[in-house]
Amino acid sequence: MKTAYSIPVLVCLGALAGCGPVADPRARDVDLRPPLLQAVETAGPGEISVEFDEDASLEESRIRISPALAVTGVTGPGKQVVIKEEAQTPGQRYTLEAEARDIRGNSASFMAEFYGWNGRVPRLLINEFTPRGSGNHPDLIEVKVLSAGDMGGVVLFQGTPGSFDARLVFPAFPVTAGSYILVHCRPSGAPGEVDETGDMTVSQGLDATDTARDFWVPAGKGMGGNNGVLSLYERPGGKCIDGVLYSNRTSQSDEEYKGFGSEEMLARAEELVRDGGWKPAGARLTPEDAVCPEGSTGTRSICRGSASGDTDTSSDWHIVPVRKATFGADNNDETWVP
Repeated sequence: MKTAYSIPVLVCLGALAGCGPVADPRARDVDLRPPLLQAVETAGPGEISVEFDEDASLEESRIRISPALAVTGVTGPGKQVVIKEEAQTPGQRYTLEAEARDIRGNSASFMAEFYGWNGRVPRLLINEFTPRGSGNHPDLIEVKVLSAGDMGGVVLFQGTPGSFDARLVFPAFPVTAGSYILVHCRPSGAPGEVDETGDMTVSQGLDATDTARDFWVPAGKGMGGNNGVLSLYERPGGKCIDGVLYSNRTSQSDEEYKGFGSEEMLARAEELVRDGGWKPAGARLTPEDAVCPEGSTGTRSICRGSASGDTDTSSDWHIVPVRKATFGADNNDETWVP
């Protein structure tokens, strides 16, 4: 299991005391702690917002961005410092290296990642998925595009930003309303498993289709068959676009984790609700609020109803009959009957 944090910090390089007078170690309440990085994210096409737990400043001459972006100015000191630089490439992964210093001279170097600003994020829906795939039909997720835009930096989590098993950050490419993107969650590593940013016919892996763009989760191991969360966000650290919670458990399955079976699964479900990707029926989130995957297979997909209206509840979803999955095409409203 990989764990992500809302703060995209890769590594702290070290903390240094300031160059001012040395504090008397016998004195009480002496501040020797450097500023703590809280978040780094894009605030515009040429701005990076850096947040700390206290007022801090960044030395412009010590800021390094890779791939290179020329820095033109820095605000601060403050809890939020804005680095102004040349325009970013939408969806491009960048690393920021800098040194933060508080008003007492305590400093810390850090390295963090961010993704280039995308001002044309389309409206998207998780539209169909198979968490119980087979050898010939591995786990698969369909994303439907509702409005034209650019996918640069949009991220699909098998989980949520705070805890996930896998994620796919899309590169920049234009999309049109009514088109589809298929995300293959358990690739075999075959040469034909090609990510399609342009031509939709080049990918030749299992269940690849010429009617949608195919993408393959790097080293993906598939989804959980019984419990899981899928979520789409504008970018790492950005707002939730859509999500779905699925589970075959009940409130009586266990007492410690509200029936969800594990602390990890409960945390993911609650994070999706907090971020606006799912709505419980009552005041308390329960496994019964989730879509039940029982009966789904590699060819009986869990499918959004064509007239569901996206209520962010299980009422939007149904399981289609055998061999009625419609990845890369309009959804099938037929319902599987046990």
